[in-house]
Amino acid sequence: MPFLEFKDVEYSYVSGEDELTKALNKVSFAVERGEFIALVGCNGSGKSTLARLANGLITPDSGQVLVDGMPTTDKSALFDIRKKIGIVFQNPDNQMVTTIVEDDVAFGPENLGLPQDEIRARVDWALKSVGMQDYATSGPFRLSGGQKQRVAIAGVLAIKPELMILDEATGMLDPMGRREVLDVVKKLNRDENMAVIMITHFMEEAAAADRIIVLNGGAKQADGGKELFDTPEVFESAGLDLPLYVRLSRRLKGIGADIGCPLSSDEFARAVANLKGEGEE
Repeated sequence: MPFLEFKDVEYSYVSGEDELTKALNKVSFAVERGEFIALVGCNGSGKSTLARLANGLITPDSGQVLVDGMPTTDKSALFDIRKKIGIVFQNPDNQMVTTIVEDDVAFGPENLGLPQDEIRARVDWALKSVGMQDYATSGPFRLSGGQKQRVAIAGVLAIKPELMILDEATGMLDPMGRREVLDVVKKLNRDENMAVIMITHFMEEAAAADRIIVLNGGAKQADGGKELFDTPEVFESAGLDLPLYVRLSRRLKGIGADIGCPLSSDEFARAVANLKGEGEE
C-alpha cells in the first residue's frame, strides 16, 4: 500500500463573486516510503494546493487523498495524519513561534504531549540532523535565511514524520542557502529513509530527486525519473526551463561530445574536465 495516494483529486478556490477557480484537476499519483520526489510547475500550477491537501489542511472537492490508508476527510484521523506528514513552508519566519531555537524545535513535540526527556532527545537529534546544534540557545531571528530554514526543518523533524513536504522552502534563499537546505534534505532522505516531496521551481533542485512530477494548469503533465530531462518539451510546455548544465550537455551531445546527463553543475564540470582529458591523450 502506498504511503500517500491521490486518486482523481479535484480542488477549486472561490474567487471574485462566488466564482470557482480550479486549482487541481483529476490528479492521481502515489508516494512510497523513502521516495524523494520533486514536484515542479510554474506559479498557479497547483503545487501548494497539493501540499495542503496531503496532510488534511484542506480536503478535496472530489476524489480521495489517503495517508497510510487513512482518508484526509476522516476528521478522527487528522491528528495521526499530521504526525505522519510535516510541511516546511517558504518563509521560515512564519514558522517561528519562540525566541530561542531549541524552544522553537520543541514546540511540535510538546503539542504531541510527549514526556520531557523524549522532547529533549528529539530536539537534540533534530538540530544535529540539520547541523544547527551549535545554535540551540540562539535567537532564531538573528540567523541567516538558510539557517532559519534549517531550524524550520528541525521543527518538523522533531515530530518524526514519515514524509516531509517542502513547499518552495528554498524560494526566498540565496544560492548558498538553497544548497544548505538541499544537502540537509538529501541527507535525511538517505540516512533516515524519510520520504520527501520537494516543491520547487528551481530545476537544479528537481534534478537531485529520484522522481519528478510536473504540474501544468492544475493537471499532472508528467511523472517519471531523471530520463524526463531527455525530453525538454515536457518542462518547456509547463513554463519551466531546464538547468543550464543540462542544456549545455545536450548541446555537447549534438556536436558529438556525449557526457551523459549530469545532475548538478559539479557533475557537469567534472564530466567536461574528463572529456577534455580524454581528448588530450
